[in-house]
Amino acid sequence: MKQAARFAHISDLHLGRSAETDANAALLCAALMESGIDQVIATGDLTHRGLRRELALFESTFAPLFAQGRLIVVPGNHDCLGDDVSADLMGGPRVQTTTRPGLYVVRVNSTAPHNRSWINGHGSLDDADLDAIDAALDAAPAGVLVVIALHHHVLPMPDEHVAERLSSWLGFVFTSELARGRDLLTRVRGRCDLVIHGHRHVPRRARLFGPPRPMHVFNAGSSTELGRVRVFAHDGRGLLLGAPLWLDVPTPWDDAAEAFGADSSFPARLAI
Repeated sequence: MKQAARFAHISDLHLGRSAETDANAALLCAALMESGIDQVIATGDLTHRGLRRELALFESTFAPLFAQGRLIVVPGNHDCLGDDVSADLMGGPRVQTTTRPGLYVVRVNSTAPHNRSWINGHGSLDDADLDAIDAALDAAPAGVLVVIALHHHVLPMPDEHVAERLSSWLGFVFTSELARGRDLLTRVRGRCDLVIHGHRHVPRRARLFGPPRPMHVFNAGSSTELGRVRVFAHDGRGLLLGAPLWLDVPTPWDDAAEAFGADSSFPARLAI
């Protein structure tokens, strides 16, 4: 019997922010390698200030996954800061596809020139982007799991700290979801199984639409802050095998941590 295929969703690593963050990223990569997960999808903010030295640190930290062709990435707004390494992470068209056994990933670059500013972190999707996503989905082969991966959130999400609550109250756009996020979800209905993103650091999930082809939206949160990542299993023929599980990243102070735990909208270690 064929073994299920698995992929992990990581995001918002912010390499270069602190020594602790960098160490957590190294532990994360080691856990992913040890788990034998087939693919890893990283949805942006892989660097903290968009500096080339941070990009080099990301590439060296995750070199084992890169070397085996197991890492799929899109940029986030933080990757556009400083030296702007977003094109190094995803050069060329704003919408691209990556095919792996049983998996078809539509990679969407939701960043824009305004992300060169620290205070303008919001994303961008326009008609051309949506048309390109349509074309990518039309080209999806039969019998695969179809995933759209981008950085910015497509649905409204609760503000996570005082600054976000204040900016939302003042009506600033940079804390809002993608203006065309709902348009995206409506257009891909029935042709996509998962929409995965980052940007917000608290993980959440939503189930949209119903049979015959339900669609789920997952925000990874910040993988280096959480110390855990979601892992999705599929049968290699386009069918998800249940809800995703959490892969906990063992630390030197928690060697006895369980490798997999039950999924929830908030990791147990945050529910204090």
